[in-house]
Amino acid sequence: MWRGQIESVRIAADRRGDGLGRQMFAWAIAECGARGCGLVQLTTDKRRPEALRFYESLGFVASHDGMKLAL
Repeated sequence: MWRGQIESVRIAADRRGDGLGRQMFAWAIAECGARGCGLVQLTTDKRRPEALRFYESLGFVASHDGMKLAL
């Protein structure tokens, strides 16, 4: 199964709530579907609960924990 990967999404603070992020995600998800992806996944910073709520409102489910090592 092909997977769509969404990374490094940022909306300027003064533009949040304008619907721009929702429009971008609608486009990205539609593109993933059109290209045969069976899943769209993303990563988000746990220190950004407002982003997590936004992604959940789009239907994303927090199903995994990620880890990283700074060098």
